[in-house]
Amino acid sequence: MKTLIALLAFLAAPLALQAGEGGALRSLTTGDDSRGWEGVGRLDIAGASFCTGALIAENLVLTAAHCLYDKATGRRFAPEEIEFLAGWRAGRAAAYRGARRAVAHPDYLPDGEDRASDLALIELDQPIRNSRVVPFATGDLPFLAREVGVVSYAHDRAEMPSMQNICNVLGRSGATLVLDCEVDFGSSGAPVFEFSTGAPRIVSVVSAKAFAGDAEVSLGTDLSAPLAELRAMLAAEGDGVFTRARPTVTRLDNGAAANRTGAKFVRP
Repeated sequence: MKTLIALLAFLAAPLALQAGEGGALRSLTTGDDSRGWEGVGRLDIAGASFCTGALIAENLVLTAAHCLYDKATGRRFAPEEIEFLAGWRAGRAAAYRGARRAVAHPDYLPDGEDRASDLALIELDQPIRNSRVVPFATGDLPFLAREVGVVSYAHDRAEMPSMQNICNVLGRSGATLVLDCEVDFGSSGAPVFEFSTGAPRIVSVVSAKAFAGDAEVSLGTDLSAPLAELRAMLAAEGDGVFTRARPTVTRLDNGAAANRTGAKFVRP
């Protein structure tokens, strides 16, 4: 598996108003469809892009580290530029929260190809204490587990989440999981769930899509050590705002400035 990864692009997407389903994905169209999944939400970033995030405590959202950086310039987004829309569906959210702090894993480099550290935590400006929006448990992927599921947003289904009940762990490349889950721009940070205990448990976060030979695959960050390190960083920082110097990079892809009233999606 170590030779399979040819990264296509980060999956943060320009905001769009199109909605749809792709392949084996099932759109969570109604309240009944979405029940229990309201802890997955859309992360709107700087009015120009979005990722997917998942609530893992009443004040913590788990997502991908690259969502915190501007693809074109490498600039780190300020917490006040980030909003979490829990259970966002058809123009409404179960809860709206801003960000108080955001931490990316210290080993993550915006211009690197290593997915093993592509993980971030966002501390919300107010906890979500809502019986409809329940945080998800996290844990390691059981050794023999091969079936997982993903709930995500994407550029062509930005207005409601979609679920892929079953996709497969194809293997590992170091601390990166190689999956056949269907992802696209905007799916970055989407939770990868494992169900062996009977309840959904997040075991990975969508980082990128890639090719294994001619087959398109998705890459997920293993939570084992990075999540514990991120929690420790937040605790160590206390009430301070965490910042970390990052190299400035220039990317060759393009994005369209946008807002919630509409945008043009430009594929990198």
